[in-house]
Amino acid sequence: MDSLALFCTASLLAGGVYWFVFLLGAAERKGKRAVHLSGGSISADKVRDNYKQYSSFFRRPKEIETADKVPAFVDTFYNLVTDIYEWGWGQSFHFSPAVDGKSHRDATRVHEEMVADLLGIRAGDRVLDAGCGVGGPMRAIAKHSGANVVGITINEYQVSRARLHNRKAGLETQCEVVCGNFLEMPFAENSFDGAYSIEATCHAPKLEEVYSEIFRVLKPGSMYVSYEWVTTELYREDDAEHVEVIQGIERGDALPGLRSYSEIAEIARKVGFEVVKEKDLAKPPAGPWWARLKMGRIAYWRNHILVTVLAWLGIAPKGVVDVHEMLFKTADYLSRGGETGIFTPMHMILCRKPKS
Repeated sequence: MDSLALFCTASLLAGGVYWFVFLLGAAERKGKRAVHLSGGSISADKVRDNYKQYSSFFRRPKEIETADKVPAFVDTFYNLVTDIYEWGWGQSFHFSPAVDGKSHRDATRVHEEMVADLLGIRAGDRVLDAGCGVGGPMRAIAKHSGANVVGITINEYQVSRARLHNRKAGLETQCEVVCGNFLEMPFAENSFDGAYSIEATCHAPKLEEVYSEIFRVLKPGSMYVSYEWVTTELYREDDAEHVEVIQGIERGDALPGLRSYSEIAEIARKVGFEVVKEKDLAKPPAGPWWARLKMGRIAYWRNHILVTVLAWLGIAPKGVVDVHEMLFKTADYLSRGGETGIFTPMHMILCRKPKS
């Protein structure tokens, strides 16, 4: 082989490696590359140890006796997964129904904008995002409604990521992010014109505790909407496969125990809310929310090879490989939950705080 052919072959290989390592990733990824995967606020040498601790704690979620430790382990979970979520999924850490003719990104945006429409919020309103992650929904809702959104997340690393994205989007004066526990929020009573939580309150050991806090900070007459992770009317506790699927979802998503759909409205009323509307947004004619997980199998193996190589080279923390594998297994349980209809991540409940 002459020197020109060698040069062309080497250039092609180098270009392929560069594309695979630096450019390859989800089309929706913004600002996160594979070479920048980390353990959030956890130092690189502690990622694997923290993963093992997390895995041990959430092995049997419903049997957790130390509920007071759940917030700390949820914080650990999001240190472990936030970069992988952003890299492989995008800035909105939630599901949405598939919509014919729309991309996953557009379907996600529609799902988020519906929150603003349900709340009836307007420009200048102060709205709470309880469990805001890195702020994908916050930014969509702020743009759509003109409202000022205050998000709270327990994870300091997510706060820094959300603020970075807010600045890049030119929304830093409209979107505020606070680090804190939504079970004990640092906000005054009657200080928000609306509130929402998108697939976030499932991390609370007791739903009434987070609902009570949201009720406290809402102004009288204001609305609250939540998309809840729940088991549906099709779930059977005496079905071994059903139990396996639900426990797999709980283990892989830092959930101290999934609730039944039948409990949500009762809990909302118990803390003082009026229930205006309740609906499973995953039911037909909505498209399957889990389709995106099924379509991502090839991407998973591609990404898993990349993560493994980066960990072997010392670029990514070694524990990231374990976390990535856990998320893939969890995706399978989520898909099975969606296909069998025993689980939904978008049981919507719309509530009002009474005026008096």
